Amino acid sequence: MNSHDTHGPVTTIIVGMQMLFVAFGALVLVPVLTGLDPSVALFTAGAGTLLFQLVTGRMVPVFLASSFAFIAPIIYGVQTWGTPATMSGLLAAGIIYLLLAWLVKAKGIEYVHRILPPVVVGPVIMVIGLSLAPVAVHMAMGKTGDGAVELVPMSTAILVALVSLAATIATSFVGKGLLRLVPILVGIVTGYIVSALFGLVDLSAVGAAPLFAVPAFTLPSFHLEAILFIVPVAIAPAIEHIGDMLAISNVTGKNYLRQPGLHRTLAGDGLATSLASMLGGPPNTTYSEVTGAVTLTRMFNPVVMTWAACFAIVFAFSGTLNAILGSIPTPVMGGILLLLFGAIASVGMSSLVKARTDLAAPRNLIIVSLILVSGIGGMEFQFGDFRLGGIGLAAIIGVVLNLVLPKGEDSGEELMGRD
Repeated sequence: MNSHDTHGPVTTIIVGMQMLFVAFGALVLVPVLTGLDPSVALFTAGAGTLLFQLVTGRMVPVFLASSFAFIAPIIYGVQTWGTPATMSGLLAAGIIYLLLAWLVKAKGIEYVHRILPPVVVGPVIMVIGLSLAPVAVHMAMGKTGDGAVELVPMSTAILVALVSLAATIATSFVGKGLLRLVPILVGIVTGYIVSALFGLVDLSAVGAAPLFAVPAFTLPSFHLEAILFIVPVAIAPAIEHIGDMLAISNVTGKNYLRQPGLHRTLAGDGLATSLASMLGGPPNTTYSEVTGAVTLTRMFNPVVMTWAACFAIVFAFSGTLNAILGSIPTPVMGGILLLLFGAIASVGMSSLVKARTDLAAPRNLIIVSLILVSGIGGMEFQFGDFRLGGIGLAAIIGVVLNLVLPKGEDSGEELMGRD
């Protein structure tokens, strides 16, 4: 199953750079939206991924970078208490991950299997991909991820996005040797060239950027109100982390909940988030788009992510390289993400099929339906200043329904992760 691990170091390095390209747009979008420093986010994504690999024994092919779940709390925190105080809240959120890791270690992995069977996990993984679908569509249409601002005329943007997508698909089918392993990189380069022909590539920032620049690191300062405000938000991305671990397990055919263990992956994620907060970066989370890239390339070697992390750290100190990556037009990445987010949803469907989940059974139908509609529809609950919605809410709905709905006769469903 892991046949691509035997490829040479040059191939591994190139695919590693491709993985960073896949994550780059979302990685820097979070600091741009929240007022944090993109270079710091690049550094903490790379350092966080390396720390995660240290904790997990470099066994899991995932990349950690800026978490979207914390965008609203960070914006509010920075505006209300300032960046250092907000970082103290994010540091506390990382500690919550460590507490959850301890709980998993104490209760055992079977405890997780009981509350997260395939009938819950499958649709949650689908929500991870499909809830991001509007972002990909907006970008493919030449708009910002939220669709609020048009960056490129729609007709031109769609053409560029389709060319990028077509090049990626064609390479994955007919590419030979190294090309077959880097279809996303081929799609990005092809889309970039077409964008340049349309005059969409702006290199003015590249010439103005310094070759070497130290990121604007910021230390946290203790602020109890900020901590109490941000800590509850950690629950939702922690549940999402479990879904991501199950997704990559399905992709590679390995059970990462058992080895290195969910407690280790949660701890690695928590330590990466805490490290980021101590330097002024956004919290880290496992990136679904990178998992989609792993699905497409079948490159399961975790060393690929080591290289992606190293490139992220190098780019953090290079204003020029950062500016070049930042010059990739939005429609290029939009075309790629159309495929990658769909690939994640397909993994979720596959987990339901492999577990032989009977969707004709009322209990299963109810659980799957409510997870999908609440997650993809963007349902949100607010408790005072605390909001819960999207993937986190969908996961909680699935967990609760699985625990409270009466179990009938065996529906043919097997435990996720069973060897």
